[in-house]
Amino acid sequence: MSGRLRRIVAVSVVLVVVAVVAGLFVVDVDSTAPEPAPFDDTVSVGLSAADQHGLDADVELPKAQVYYSQYEYVVGYYGVETFVETQRTEGYTQRFGYPLVVYVSDYSSVDVDLTEEGHPVTDGQPGWTDAEGAWYVTDSEASTPTGETVVPFSSQADATAFADAHDGTVRSWGQLLETEFDRDEASVVRDRVDDQHADADRRVEATADLRDRPISTVVGEGSETIQEAIEEAPANTTIRVPEGEYEETLEIERPLTLLGDGDVTIRGDGNGSVVTATADRTGLVGLEITGSGAQRTGADELPGDDPEDEEWDATFEQNYAGGDAGIAMHTASDSLVEDVTVHSSASGIIIRRGGESVVRNATVYSPEAWTDGHAGILTVHSPIVVEESTVYDGRDGLYAHQSEELVVRDSTFDGNRLGVHLMHTSEALVAANDVHDQVNTGIYVMTGPERNALVDNDVRSDEYAIFVSGSDSYVAGNVLTDSRVGLRIDSTGTIYEHNVVAGNEIGAKERSLLPTNQVYANDFVDNDVHGEAGTGPLRIWTEDGVGNYWQGPFSLESDERTDRAYSPTAPVDQRLHRVDGTPTLARSPALDAMAGLQGSVPGMRTGSSVDLAPTCEPNNPDLLEGTAWEDRAWSCDRTTTP
Repeated sequence: MSGRLRRIVAVSVVLVVVAVVAGLFVVDVDSTAPEPAPFDDTVSVGLSAADQHGLDADVELPKAQVYYSQYEYVVGYYGVETFVETQRTEGYTQRFGYPLVVYVSDYSSVDVDLTEEGHPVTDGQPGWTDAEGAWYVTDSEASTPTGETVVPFSSQADATAFADAHDGTVRSWGQLLETEFDRDEASVVRDRVDDQHADADRRVEATADLRDRPISTVVGEGSETIQEAIEEAPANTTIRVPEGEYEETLEIERPLTLLGDGDVTIRGDGNGSVVTATADRTGLVGLEITGSGAQRTGADELPGDDPEDEEWDATFEQNYAGGDAGIAMHTASDSLVEDVTVHSSASGIIIRRGGESVVRNATVYSPEAWTDGHAGILTVHSPIVVEESTVYDGRDGLYAHQSEELVVRDSTFDGNRLGVHLMHTSEALVAANDVHDQVNTGIYVMTGPERNALVDNDVRSDEYAIFVSGSDSYVAGNVLTDSRVGLRIDSTGTIYEHNVVAGNEIGAKERSLLPTNQVYANDFVDNDVHGEAGTGPLRIWTEDGVGNYWQGPFSLESDERTDRAYSPTAPVDQRLHRVDGTPTLARSPALDAMAGLQGSVPGMRTGSSVDLAPTCEPNNPDLLEGTAWEDRAWSCDRTTTP
């Protein structure tokens, strides 16, 4: 084909594509604006599921809903400020198109007051009003569970009255769009990882003295059983348990430490939990626990304080924390479990409402078939630290429910159904763990939590290595290998950076309906398919001009970055690292022109992802060094597969 003919073909492709895209984007300016949708029918962001469940029935939080030119769903925002901040983000227009109409809650349509927490309560459900004509009260006493909020009114007089009553400022729509709001988005999570480690160090140090309490009682010297020693020992002292096997079921109701001296085994009778503690600052050190019951869930009454009936998850807490365990700590805050081995028939260690307790250097053996057991470590409403511990063969290696600020680090999860499983748990740190050979998922974040950090983990040989839902989290420095799917992205507003995703059937699989994640500076090497994307608009996996390394893309000019966009979901691009001759096809003028349009035209590639600045060299050579994929990460000017 002559050069002139190639240029004609390329221009023709561009014209056809632009014509199709223009047809998609034409909006009849004379048409009637769409009516507001029921908020429950929108794709909503801005509030975790746990926060939604925890609101009183008469609380009506301010909301916005937006119809976009290139997004088929109506997007709902908890908090008008959430929309204001979102529309400032890089790539916003490329991903969504343009807002066609924005509606906001209208508090002029109801009587509104504030709770002690600042949550708006009303005598009915607020209606909707057009955002451009509304008036907004900022800097007032009003808040949502995530912080300060904006309260909108269709009437300026109503807005002024509310501002006078609650120390606020009235702003127009134009003024509101220029207002800055503090939001704990993913970049904030990234910046506080070191602080989370430091806080975990503080919590570990705060329980260290539980190992060193004065010894008041030695089992066998004045007390025949461990339980007798527990009942006789003064509070805040240590009971030394000499080497041997003790067939007992224990209850600890005062702050005491049980310290094993040598090989100490406590064997239950196969009913209930072996050791139950309900006292703050309980210490269990140097023990082996076996012989618990096999009841996984559902005690009629929990030891310690029962959950309040009005709490939305009270039944869940009763069922999950009510099972049998080797060690069950209920309302025993600031306690320590260290150098302990548990052979579990249901759960290994349960900590419910345990404050800043610590599990350190614990080993839990669950039943060999995960279907027979429950969790190796189960934490409910407990911001505990788990470190340097190992769990084998559990249904869940670690299961956390509503345990905000949980820290799980430097631990191993081997052969469980799920390795680390976060349910309704926000602001957790999961760091530097070895998670391998899970039946299903290595690290699973579900039920819409916020602001979790998953960093520096080695996750391999699972169905899904890491599976993240929720919002505003930070996933970085992980090595995800040898799994069916390395990275499953169901989140919104989350940063995925500096991960190595190698040797998987599918490198990354995005299923989030909102294209608001930031995926950049990662390395995708030797995956059968580097990426897949589900229903939704174009996902742009580039941030501030920084893309990802994809084994296979090529460059017509040698440089640090390739000279064309790369789409891991495009039929040709996804074969570049697997099929000989594909790079030659990809250089054709028609496909080259198409690649140039992928990132420049909003909404052009629905159900797909594109990297506008793929790198020629790996972004994370230190993580790749010494792995099986180090020599597979070739430069992008290589044009043939090995």
